[in-house]
Amino acid sequence: MHRLTRRAFTGLGLAATATLAASCGRPDEGGGSAAEPAEPIAEGPATGSLTVWAMGAEGEKLPELLTGFQEENPDVTVEVTPVPWDSAHDKFTSAIAAGTAPDVAQVGSTWMAEFVGLSALEPTPESIATEDYFEGALGSVTVDDTVYGVPWYVETRLVYYRKDLAEQAGITEPPTDWDGLVALAAAFQEKADATWGISLQPGGQGSWQTVLPLMWSNGGGVVDEAGGEFTFESAPNEEALAYYQSYFTDGLANPAPADGVTEQDFVSGAVPMFISGPWMMSAVEAVGGEGFADKYGVFVMPTKETSSSFLGGANLGVFQGTENRDAAWKLVEYLSRPEVQVQWFSISTDLPAQKTAWEDDSVSSNEKFEAFRTQLDTALAPPVIATWEQVAAKFDAQVEEVCKNDLAPAEALATTQSDAQGIGTGA
Repeated sequence: MHRLTRRAFTGLGLAATATLAASCGRPDEGGGSAAEPAEPIAEGPATGSLTVWAMGAEGEKLPELLTGFQEENPDVTVEVTPVPWDSAHDKFTSAIAAGTAPDVAQVGSTWMAEFVGLSALEPTPESIATEDYFEGALGSVTVDDTVYGVPWYVETRLVYYRKDLAEQAGITEPPTDWDGLVALAAAFQEKADATWGISLQPGGQGSWQTVLPLMWSNGGGVVDEAGGEFTFESAPNEEALAYYQSYFTDGLANPAPADGVTEQDFVSGAVPMFISGPWMMSAVEAVGGEGFADKYGVFVMPTKETSSSFLGGANLGVFQGTENRDAAWKLVEYLSRPEVQVQWFSISTDLPAQKTAWEDDSVSSNEKFEAFRTQLDTALAPPVIATWEQVAAKFDAQVEEVCKNDLAPAEALATTQSDAQGIGTGA
């Protein structure tokens, strides 16, 4: 099982640790129609003071990035408050209710629709261009055809594999389709002495992040185009969930993996393949030591109808009621510049949300990062609905029954559909 690291819980991929524990399923106001256009941003440098909340490592590293903004705007003061991810959602909802939200904040993308429903976020002014963002990332800040805030950074998931062990098993090119991925996992076991062919999460917290892309890949999905009806029960979804289940029933993936051993098992060759995000590059190389980077590769998710992957990351939002609105949006505009996103990549290794930033050599020169860039063109975000985290938790529970207890995929999807309909979309 790949480790659910800090970024596995951020943004679009916010899993159950940051669930909607304190929120209701159906906000009473907002979320039903497009918002009024945003007011223009006043010209001139930013002044006054700003409060900014950012989570985890981003909150710790952001002050370094803001030195350029403060040089351009010497009369503004920016105070950054780092917020732990596991308490962030409750801290936000409490602040929104009390009218003490920050001016600007890093916002988990699965929270966007909920916060818009609570009338907490401002629509994005037209002067802040949004054309250069990856389509999936822009979709994560779009609620009822209105854009709120901007994508800050993105991440997506690829397949990590031991190239050297694949060659030992007689496979010199990474697979491109579902059958090929199964064949590679089996070859690792049969010809490269692997204990398990691939590490996959056997249901539970956050497993939807791997299963849902398989549904997308097969032409399925979990809500209709209007975002008002759930569509878990479908033939494409059932086939995708059965495919995921087969890794466990066929003995290719461990149904009871230990926590926190992905890097060690990958380096030792015990489990030479897993699916995860860009942060795992440094993690496996730290364990593998000098020269290990040449022993492994990454490749885009295998294709059924499409090559689909999960699009994660985090957004930036300006909160309603800020007393320094113009300065807040000027800060968001600054952090949205491609050159600033490249600088942020050098500080944090968070992948730029702007396509233009990927033209910089510091981002594009690494062939592994280039594979992530390729996947970003077809990566998708989960539904932008206020109740997604509650629905996802129900789906996670059913995926666990499928993987560990051999529950029929059709039954699991029927139960999830019923649960989802009971929760609603929050509209």
